[in-house]
Amino acid sequence: MAIDTSAVGKTYPPVLYAVGREKIREYAAAVGETNPLHHDLEAARAAGFRDLVAPPMFAAVYKAQAIGRAFFDREVGMDFARMVHGGQEFRWGPLVVAGDEIETVVSVESIEERAGNGFYVFKSVSTNQDGETVCVGTWTCIVRGG
Repeated sequence: MAIDTSAVGKTYPPVLYAVGREKIREYAAAVGETNPLHHDLEAARAAGFRDLVAPPMFAAVYKAQAIGRAFFDREVGMDFARMVHGGQEFRWGPLVVAGDEIETVVSVESIEERAGNGFYVFKSVSTNQDGETVCVGTWTCIVRGG
């Protein structure tokens, strides 16, 4: 399996995502999250938040378009017919709430071959409108050798 590593170090333009109250409610309901901070505005405000709080894995929503650019970049060259999820790691910062504007930048951290399989590692950094890093993600994709 010949793997092209020329995309390592590539950074994609930032993607801006405006966090909506109803999107938080919909996501929380879809994943079975019952904490009132994700559904009830009064409960969130009583707890000291300015609006509904997004569940931590809501990061998958505000990072989706940004990480998708890298995953589907021809220069990266991942074969999706052979791709399996290798792993995700997240480091959290301040909680994301409705009304936040989250900017995500993705970079290609490494591309290498191991035991005939391709390992593709991406890093995503998401910051809010105040410049605070709300989530750093590491995404590992494995492309099975042919």
